[in-house]
Amino acid sequence: MSKSIVLVIIDMQQGMSWPQAGERNNPNAEQEIAELLAHWRASHAPIVHVRHLSTEPESLFWPEQEGVLFQDAFQPLADEKIIEKSVPDAFTYSDLNVWLREQDAQALVVVGVSTNNSVESTVRSAGNLGFKTYVVSSACFAFEKDDFFGQSRSADEVHAMSLANLHGEYATVISQDEAFALLS
Repeated sequence: MSKSIVLVIIDMQQGMSWPQAGERNNPNAEQEIAELLAHWRASHAPIVHVRHLSTEPESLFWPEQEGVLFQDAFQPLADEKIIEKSVPDAFTYSDLNVWLREQDAQALVVVGVSTNNSVESTVRSAGNLGFKTYVVSSACFAFEKDDFFGQSRSADEVHAMSLANLHGEYATVISQDEAFALLS
């Protein structure tokens, strides 16, 4: 099954590393994502890079400025799929589902940012579309956020709640070592 396990890297763009993005958790997430990317490349397994292109001019991800560019460590290679999106869900308004079916993808390993936004939205759709989906908890991160009632929630709390929303329902939350083992 290893060739049909696709690594999906969500929104690892320059703006995500800027201070104005906010207080975040998992400071080692980029290193873990880079290690997973290297492992997938060494295994010649399929990789998808997702990039957010905002429709809001004041966004860090407004097209044609540096925040929208992929971080250097996550530059796609010529044979890796790029999905551009303007909403959190990478499946909406894109050919991601069609491309994954053409690749005969049986499972997805999803990493990136932010756990409670684009990662969660994309993973929910993947699960609903019937893909066996995994989320690597240490290779995703979130930002602090106020909850519905105005109480400030730490990035760790936001991240943990999002993982809880996904695990067992839409995906299986796994460790980086468990992700490596999927391609063994």
